[in-house]
Amino acid sequence: MADTHSQPSETDPEELGVRLTLLNAALATKVVCVRRYTRHSLLAKGACHEAMKAAFGLHARDEQDHALRLAERIQQLGGRPDFNLGGLMSSGDTQDDEGRTLVELLRENLEAERVAIASYRDLIPYFAERDPTTRRLLEELLDDEEAHANALYALLKP
Repeated sequence: MADTHSQPSETDPEELGVRLTLLNAALATKVVCVRRYTRHSLLAKGACHEAMKAAFGLHARDEQDHALRLAERIQQLGGRPDFNLGGLMSSGDTQDDEGRTLVELLRENLEAERVAIASYRDLIPYFAERDPTTRRLLEELLDDEEAHANALYALLKP
């Protein structure tokens, strides 16, 4: 039996379109995060490289899980997950990272986590009354992002 709370209910098509656009933007951001963490896990070198590879790999898998959960929610709402990254890839996402230090990689990931946290904090109030199921999903993802940020920050502390 389908979870009726996960299905769209008498939602204005324009309103549903806005929801799907917001969720697809969050999905695209997660795909970029998976790519960045995976790339950084392969680049990690130095005294702590094995620990960093493991940390970045774990974060990549978490971000992949987030992307899947967002894609599934988009489908539940009757939309189509859009994996086209379009303009989300910056020159920083495509540049060669060789020679970058672990500290630089950690800082880049911490900044990306902070951006994700701010994004979820902006989205949650929008979905609060309109779509409680999506709101709960975003709250769960926010909790994970805050944990990622805290872990990265702890690794940067002297």
